[in-house]
Amino acid sequence: MTANDQKSGDRLGFVGLGIMGGGMAANLCRAGHDVTVYNRTASKTKPLTELGATVVASPAELAASCDIVFVCVSDTPDVEQVLFGASGLAERLRPGSLIIDHSTVSPTRTRDWAKQLADKDVGYVDAPVSGGSEGAANGTLSVMAGGEQAAVERARPYLDAVGSTITHVGPVGTGQLCKLVNQVLVVVSMLGVAEGLVLAQAGGLDPQVAVAATKGGAGGSWMLANRGPQIAARDFRPGFTIDLQQKDLRLVLEAADELGVPAVATSLIHQLYRTLQAEGLGGEGNHGLVKAIEKLAGLTVRSDQR
Repeated sequence: MTANDQKSGDRLGFVGLGIMGGGMAANLCRAGHDVTVYNRTASKTKPLTELGATVVASPAELAASCDIVFVCVSDTPDVEQVLFGASGLAERLRPGSLIIDHSTVSPTRTRDWAKQLADKDVGYVDAPVSGGSEGAANGTLSVMAGGEQAAVERARPYLDAVGSTITHVGPVGTGQLCKLVNQVLVVVSMLGVAEGLVLAQAGGLDPQVAVAATKGGAGGSWMLANRGPQIAARDFRPGFTIDLQQKDLRLVLEAADELGVPAVATSLIHQLYRTLQAEGLGGEGNHGLVKAIEKLAGLTVRSDQR
């Protein structure tokens, strides 16, 4: 399909241009799609206008001109406000349109919103993503899509512009549940990376060497390969902040409580991150978890190869 062919299809809208949403919206523009954007902080729309996007003043205005609307905001109340608040999308969504929510939010509230919008003949796909800011920028995210088959298939050509792995995981709400599973795997892996690199440092092994030696083996992980070198270089710029990670872990623990599932490691990591937030580090990358382990160990992970 050529860019001109794509431009003659659905008109796309994107609400939320943060660390993740900005990169995703940019990739939709680069793929040749007709994109309209809205962001609460208007200055974040500038890179999108340079790629040909149209900027509007409210979600409602965006809904009035778009067939498919992507949402990527921080938390459950933020999605609810975008959808149903004053000048929200629901005010002017047209019958037959489709919402694709890339936020990480409550599975229960997601199902409620989908039911409300179904009464307006509006489809809903919950499609949270994983892959960090790198994946958002490069269009290589993993997308976990929940919704009716027809709605997911309608979304798929556009999801292909933002992700390299698109998986239909089940009905509405299961995309969010799958993302919570992902976040358990992320933080437990990150705790392993943190403890492993602290052990390496304590024993006199250069942490960069430890990462290089282990990332291709059975102990390898995305967090080790991508965040391990950052830890060794003392680079805590966020691909995903501690504050946002904590929001996701709150959702994990809420879901685990509802389902009667133990979340032993997740609960511990939530408390470790809380100590970092108390020190004002919530805006750092989630690999900052190592700082909690460093404090317990009384040392700092630092490579001689920086």
